[in-house]
Amino acid sequence: MPNDFNQHVIDEFRANRGRVGGYFEGARLLLLTTTGARTGTPHTTPVGYLPDGGDRVLVIASAGGSPRHPDWYRNLLAHPQVTVETGTFTYEARAVALTGAERDEVFARAVEADAGWAAYQEKTDRVIPVIALHSLAQGGPGQINAPSFGEAIKAVHDAFRHELSLIRAELTTGTTTLGAQLRVNCLTFCQGLHNHHTGEDLALFPHISEQHPHSAPALARLREEHERIAELMDELREALTAEDADPGGVRDEVERLTTALEAHLTYEEEELIPLLG
Repeated sequence: MPNDFNQHVIDEFRANRGRVGGYFEGARLLLLTTTGARTGTPHTTPVGYLPDGGDRVLVIASAGGSPRHPDWYRNLLAHPQVTVETGTFTYEARAVALTGAERDEVFARAVEADAGWAAYQEKTDRVIPVIALHSLAQGGPGQINAPSFGEAIKAVHDAFRHELSLIRAELTTGTTTLGAQLRVNCLTFCQGLHNHHTGEDLALFPHISEQHPHSAPALARLREEHERIAELMDELREALTAEDADPGGVRDEVERLTTALEAHLTYEEEELIPLLG
């Protein structure tokens, strides 16, 4: 069973689709359910994570610099299949502990973004593990935690809003260089948004068009906005991947994308949620 602190975070996380206050407010947080190495029973733990593009996210078994690995890490070594809850999605994943140069590169990225990881490593003689959680979901990001299609759209949109707000906050703390993890955060966001819009163009919008022919003008506008947002994401990627990437230029591109995306999401919610229920 989770301790009282963890259980409070778990309850708040599930009640608010991944948003929590207190110690974890403003953090990237997920719920990780592992199978007990000795008991075989499920155990759920709130864990901070790092975006990593593609089908995986990264978690770090710091245990606050404790001399012992956390229980959830020992569990996933024994039973690598885990359940991940993001607040918006729930999916099964395969846990893989990174080793060698890959582990060191990822941990260095984490330290560059948050010096607290280095402080934890300094407190312990063990090498703090870094674990990749590879999604096993087929055909999408997993089960959406919403009771209707309309609420599912709002939940996904709010997840994008939340991640973009974190990126914007991270950009304001930078100085003259652009951190490697921040680049990954931005690029992962762009890829996720691209996948979402592609899914809407290929599946959701044709379905709505068939069921609600009068929605054609709104759908046409939304498709045009997808194209414009894709252009803004390309410009952001170009700014991020430039050899001499300028944090100020990246901030400007993120603000342009934020303005266009927020207007787009709001219009889509106004037009489509009433049709989907």
